[in-house]
Amino acid sequence: MEITYASPSASDLLRSSTAASGSTMPTPRTIKIIPLQHPDTSSYGSPGGFGNNSSSSSLWPNSWISRFRGKIRRMTFIDWIEMFLPCCRWIRTYRCREYFQVDLMAGTTVGIMLVPQAMSYAKLAGLEPIYGLYSGFVPIFIYAIFGSSRQLAIGPVALVSLLVSNVLSGIAESSDALYTELAILLALMVGILECIMGLLRLGWLIRFISHSVISGFTTASAVVIALSQAKYFLGYDIDRSSEIVPIIKSIIAGSDEFSWPPFVMGSTILAIIQTMKFLGKSRKHLRFLRAMGPLTAVVLGTTFVKIYHPSSITLVGDIPQGLPSFSIPKSFQYAKSLISTAVLITGVAILESVGIAKALAAKNGYELDSNQELFGLGVANIFGSFFSAYPTTGSFSRSAVNHESGAKTGLSGIITGSIMCCALLFLTPLFEYIPQCALAAIVISAVITLVDYEEAIFLWRVDKKDFLLWTITTTTTLFLGIEIGVLVGVGVSLAFVIHESANPHIAVLGRLPGTTVYRNIQQYPEAYTYNGIVIVRIDAPIYFANISYIKDRLREYEVVGNKSTKRGPEVERIYFVILELAPVTYIDASAVQALKDLHQEYKSRDIQIAISNPNQEVLLTLSKAGVVEMIGKEWYFVRVHDAVQVCLQHVQTMSPKASDPSHEKPSFFQRIMKQRREDLSVSELESGNSQMRSDSTQDDPQLEPLLSRRS
Repeated sequence: MEITYASPSASDLLRSSTAASGSTMPTPRTIKIIPLQHPDTSSYGSPGGFGNNSSSSSLWPNSWISRFRGKIRRMTFIDWIEMFLPCCRWIRTYRCREYFQVDLMAGTTVGIMLVPQAMSYAKLAGLEPIYGLYSGFVPIFIYAIFGSSRQLAIGPVALVSLLVSNVLSGIAESSDALYTELAILLALMVGILECIMGLLRLGWLIRFISHSVISGFTTASAVVIALSQAKYFLGYDIDRSSEIVPIIKSIIAGSDEFSWPPFVMGSTILAIIQTMKFLGKSRKHLRFLRAMGPLTAVVLGTTFVKIYHPSSITLVGDIPQGLPSFSIPKSFQYAKSLISTAVLITGVAILESVGIAKALAAKNGYELDSNQELFGLGVANIFGSFFSAYPTTGSFSRSAVNHESGAKTGLSGIITGSIMCCALLFLTPLFEYIPQCALAAIVISAVITLVDYEEAIFLWRVDKKDFLLWTITTTTTLFLGIEIGVLVGVGVSLAFVIHESANPHIAVLGRLPGTTVYRNIQQYPEAYTYNGIVIVRIDAPIYFANISYIKDRLREYEVVGNKSTKRGPEVERIYFVILELAPVTYIDASAVQALKDLHQEYKSRDIQIAISNPNQEVLLTLSKAGVVEMIGKEWYFVRVHDAVQVCLQHVQTMSPKASDPSHEKPSFFQRIMKQRREDLSVSELESGNSQMRSDSTQDDPQLEPLLSRRS
């Protein structure tokens, strides 16, 4: 298959094709070098200047402050209201006839789904079921006011419940009042932390946690959660732990106490929920079954117990009736031991809830500020802690149901909260007869979807490194616990990032035939290079961690060379190293010093550095450090092709006496300066006003940058 490339002009291609076909050779064209604009460090800070040292050091904060001030000045009174009360955005544009019916349906559906789930997740957290209902009441109303997502359904979730249980079980017994107080205090701490991160716009910090880590963590957590619910199926107690080995040992040790009635009931209810979920996903006209699964489990289990009164099946028991009362969280002396879990829950909130909210916002055609979303979740948790709620966050399953049910605004959340209110006021007497195995089946059904084996298969096929990260996180979480699993996963993830940053991709460039485009010779084998010249592209910022690796690779290219097709005058070694710095967004002081050392090292071996296309900040840093003057302004170019033409001109016109042993051999730099004095000044070179070629050049078909024809 013939490969074609984009050429700088059609006329050049025409001349090339004409020459190749044996037609009359066109007139050689003059080399044109685009002059690079160098920064004037003495005038920076003045209008149009590039800066002095004191002003440039504060460039980025001044730029950020000026943008912030401009944004503040552009904000209207309505913008201020919407910033503090995001609910005003959908209230102002609410269309009652179009939105109310779907919001009512979606809110009712999610509310029916949340009531049994809230009680199930509270049991998973080691709390009484009533605290799950409390957590699904006040936070929902607060989030509807301060949250910016219109479809996110918040409340108790399985993963956060497991985290709460894991940390609190090591401090107090679940039957103690202290256990409940600490769960409520944890909600306050999570809320404060989320608000601080939202106000300071620090949500970007969680970007350092790889998706592979999150997938592996949730997969392992789902397995631990499912096994922790086995006691309600088996009919006997098992040890509470976040590690899989103690749980399995406990299950095996108590196998002689197995009771088949709760196992049969729990398995049957779980099968019913899974069947309804499958039908709801696979058939659009049966979508309502997906949300009705938990309610169906509760109704069937309660009906069976009311009719047959089986003594071997444990029940939820008495649940207080009425709304939660206002109270300030207590036991602040334990706050220090809860900090790590609060940070972990906040991380889960950012990664899962904000990610879900942004995806739903994109599907529904509105913008969502992740920091505002984080602030809304924080306020919901803070107010929830004043009304006996434990930490809440966005639920993937309920948010998906809310979206699929057609929710348009936050009114659906208010309706969900209203259903929770009705359940607390009127339905708690009925909850007394709910079987524990039914609630366990709801939890297991919910966490089955968290076992992300498809992600593992995808990672194995696409990126073995990410698969290794997923495997490490999953394994350590299963066998060493949640906190250690997360720390190990994040640590390995950061280690991969540091390794990639410290060993950046560096490419040797060659010229694509018939163009002035230079590309990686490994990706484009047909690209050719020139004798005596190495063109290197650095595809990363240059800083203290990777400068040693970059220097080593440059030395390697100088000594080893490359196997691509070479053109130009036959020379014995490398005389020019061209650094393409277009991908380099930043260079620090350590890298600048290393670049100076590299220049001196090259100078001692008669090698000249040329730099192509540095951005403004990089060029300014090099200029302030004196590197521009050290290398020479004439060795900075806009394009790689400009640098190649100048370097190739010097390689081509080197004095023949340099190889004559009877003459004293001048240094390479002396030969360059002599040639420059004889031929043209630097300004003429950059402007392209001089005819930069000799008679021998016009007869050499290999010097393509200096010729527009081929023999």
